[in-house]
Amino acid sequence: MVVRGVELDRSVPALLFKVGRYPLHQGSVGAVRSLGRAGVPVHAVVEDAYTPTALSRHLSRRHVWPTTGLEDPRTLVEQLLDIGRRLPARAVLVPTDDEAALLAAGAQDRLAECFLLPKIDPDLPAGLAGKRGLYRRCLAHGVPAPDTRFPADREQLIAFAAELGYPVVVKNLAPWDRLRAPVVPGTTLVRDRRALLALVGEPRGVLLQAYVPREAAQDWIVHLYAAPDGRCAPVFTGLKLRSWPPHAGVTTYARALANPGLARRSARLCRALGYRGPADLDWRLDLRDGRYKLVDFNPRVGAQFRMFETARGLDVVRALHLDLTGRPIPLGGQREGRRYVAEHLDLAAFVAYRGRCGVARPPGRAPGWGGVEAAWLALDDPLPAAVTAVRTLALAVRRRWH
Repeated sequence: MVVRGVELDRSVPALLFKVGRYPLHQGSVGAVRSLGRAGVPVHAVVEDAYTPTALSRHLSRRHVWPTTGLEDPRTLVEQLLDIGRRLPARAVLVPTDDEAALLAAGAQDRLAECFLLPKIDPDLPAGLAGKRGLYRRCLAHGVPAPDTRFPADREQLIAFAAELGYPVVVKNLAPWDRLRAPVVPGTTLVRDRRALLALVGEPRGVLLQAYVPREAAQDWIVHLYAAPDGRCAPVFTGLKLRSWPPHAGVTTYARALANPGLARRSARLCRALGYRGPADLDWRLDLRDGRYKLVDFNPRVGAQFRMFETARGLDVVRALHLDLTGRPIPLGGQREGRRYVAEHLDLAAFVAYRGRCGVARPPGRAPGWGGVEAAWLALDDPLPAAVTAVRTLALAVRRRWH
């Protein structure tokens, strides 16, 4: 089937896979729509039969499998293969979170029985998604990154925080930790020593990172696909404007904005690392020194990837399917001015920011209006938005009364 010039192989299905329980995952819905609209049979692992992903009209079949992240990885691989053996053909595997991406890379030879997936150093995704490994690679390749410390005990926790200066950013050290033994609920900004000691009980599972003040920063997003020959195409760039929780959480509102220098820098890093497959990179431009600092490298499809596409309709998920089915990836620049909004979170973010954007504005004129890509709402696929509204309201009620 042809979608504005992008021809995908409809005989090759895709399976979306993630680990852990977070049913309101906009990246999964976006991937189902991207491939399903192109005629590709899409299967997805879901927590229950009433998640937004499970109810998308573009989904061919849902596989109800509630995971927690506490399972033995070997058990996860065997159950994934059990699903794969029931598919009509070898499928393109699309991990949509870090844990799934790490599992797939580590078991790629075993999973090749049923799935198509990029060939990569099995340990590289873990080294990039893990904060210690990413920081070491940044230092080794001369890539700027926020000053980071890894405390081994309470004494180092206090000393490193004082060295970096308050406020200081606290994060869980490794991807699996957030499911198995999270020390902090997510990226957390701590403003003084008392708050730090109240938050962090056991410091071995966290890192401390220097804070770049939001009034002196721009948060940039890079989504790309790295092909087996090392070429990165497409490479998309955009500006994060609001997030939830404010200034530290997931993207709720963003804009596609071409940044050729940052695109080249990201592609060079992937080539130097030998990275292959889809990637979602977060860079923070520190306006005090003019340097882009790499904050996160997610070795998988990003949740807001549908903000980005070329004039021919190519996005990162379609590039993955094209490459793994032996089809050429067409070149083309990104569509400028497209907005992305995660409706269930951006209302709260909008109120928190009082309607303003959350980062310093880039210089120059903003690109023209390129349309809005909503995380949930789509005229040809209304149920995901409806069930998201219901589940969000139910969650708010439970939190209110417990």
